[in-house]
Amino acid sequence: MSHVLQDQRPTRARTSVAPTSLTRGGLPRWAPAGIAVLAVALGCGIGAVSGLDSKIQWGLIASLLFVGITYTASAVIENRRQAKDRVATSLVWVCFILAVIPLLSLLWTTVSHGMKALDGGFLSHSMNGVTSFEQGGGVYHALLGTMEQVGLATAIAAPVGLLSAVYLVEYGKGALAKAVTFFVDVMTGIPSIVAGLFILTTWNLMLGFGPSGFAGAMALSILMMPVVVRSTEEMLKLVPNELREAALALGVPKWRMILKVVLPTAIGGIATGVMLAVARIAGETAPIMLLVFGTQLINGNPFEGAQSSLPLYIWEQYKVGSDASYDRAWAAALVLIAFVMILNLVARGIARWKAPKTGR
Repeated sequence: MSHVLQDQRPTRARTSVAPTSLTRGGLPRWAPAGIAVLAVALGCGIGAVSGLDSKIQWGLIASLLFVGITYTASAVIENRRQAKDRVATSLVWVCFILAVIPLLSLLWTTVSHGMKALDGGFLSHSMNGVTSFEQGGGVYHALLGTMEQVGLATAIAAPVGLLSAVYLVEYGKGALAKAVTFFVDVMTGIPSIVAGLFILTTWNLMLGFGPSGFAGAMALSILMMPVVVRSTEEMLKLVPNELREAALALGVPKWRMILKVVLPTAIGGIATGVMLAVARIAGETAPIMLLVFGTQLINGNPFEGAQSSLPLYIWEQYKVGSDASYDRAWAAALVLIAFVMILNLVARGIARWKAPKTGR
């Protein structure tokens, strides 16, 4: 028996280290970066030799070369299974870069042009007494109007959207719930000009009210409401049913269970959805043009008189066509981007702050 065991040990050792197709050599960690540099160099060279003027074409050629070289190198050095995995990863990176490049280009263009006129005076003064062809003036009246109109729209749409989502998730059954879901889906695709025309017909023409920031806020709330409903509905669905069942088992009424258990658990996601909806309406121009009219003066009363807003101010200044108005339009665009970015950062902070804490 000892001879048999001695004969079997080398056999097992030999079989355990037998080479297979899955244990071949692998690409080094720097290989993807090196292949990317090589693909960019080849893409630029091919584009220059071929006489292609568009840098977009050069980038597409480099992307194809990156994927092709990655697959070939991985198939030769590793195996086809690993090569397919690397190709999938490469495609994800290529799509990510293609999506980020326009965003970075937009930010760079806006910052480079907007910083020419953006200063403390631009943020603290209006266009009162300044002609469109003169230097100077500011965006204070438009920033104030945007903040008031967006705030009123949020005060209208957020409670209605939240209660609608609670109804659909916790109570909604039958034909009424299906009808609410259908109309929410329809409202999601409504153009902003249609919402403005609806408020113009009902509030201004039928009821006889004049232009005001509140009229614009009602149109913006129509656009904001379906986004709040959808985002809140998805967040409420993520709350585990075990929490609901535990609260109900203790004899807690359903309304109190929703108020004390479901909503606090999902408050982070709900706040994020509301902030994203606010960012969606902050750049709307058509309802403001129809209902708010725009003004060069500071109007702090959103319920009476014409107001301005950042998108409308950008359109008005760019329409003039002078160098000074172009600088003001780019500066206002930078302020609007910063406003939306701050809202998104606030939403992320609230979501992280209110996220459920899991114990170890």
